[in-house]
Amino acid sequence: MKIVHYPHPALRHVARPVTAIDKRIERYVAEMVELMVEGRGLGLAGPQVALPYQIFVMHVEAEHPEKAKAYIHPLIVERRGSVEGEEGCLSFPGLYGRVRRAKTIKCQAYNLRGQLEEQTVSDLEARVWQHEVDHLHGELFIDKMGAIAKMASRGEIKKFEREFHRAQERGELPPDAEIKKVLEDLERQA
Repeated sequence: MKIVHYPHPALRHVARPVTAIDKRIERYVAEMVELMVEGRGLGLAGPQVALPYQIFVMHVEAEHPEKAKAYIHPLIVERRGSVEGEEGCLSFPGLYGRVRRAKTIKCQAYNLRGQLEEQTVSDLEARVWQHEVDHLHGELFIDKMGAIAKMASRGEIKKFEREFHRAQERGELPPDAEIKKVLEDLERQA
């Protein structure tokens, strides 16, 4: 398992619900936490590791990676307030941009024991939640940037696209059609 970079097709693939929380899902979550911590990220969603499942992992206390949690079938049920802040993404290494998000959200998700948990979170935790839930819908933080931030990052985004396509040409990454087939096969295993 590895973190995929933009414009990998998995990043635009809408994630599917998981039908059972089994050893396979627990293993995926453990690997995702490792990659998130290794990448010094605050969150990591299934599509970012080419898993088309409604799962993300998160920890907002970088000094305490053992507090990382998994969220399965996450849902934001209420949004309040609005705040703009800088975001980055493990699928866009080195790219940052200002994004407007709800300041406080009420959200719910299943934990690894299959129990539904509901909570209200604000500020950084709310921002990470919204960013990761967007990933599960095939939406990226670059889609949410304001016009000025989009223009400022256009060159870096084009660079990600060139590097990805060159890697495909060199045979380091499969063609998009092959990646999409793998995602569809994984969906059938959900």
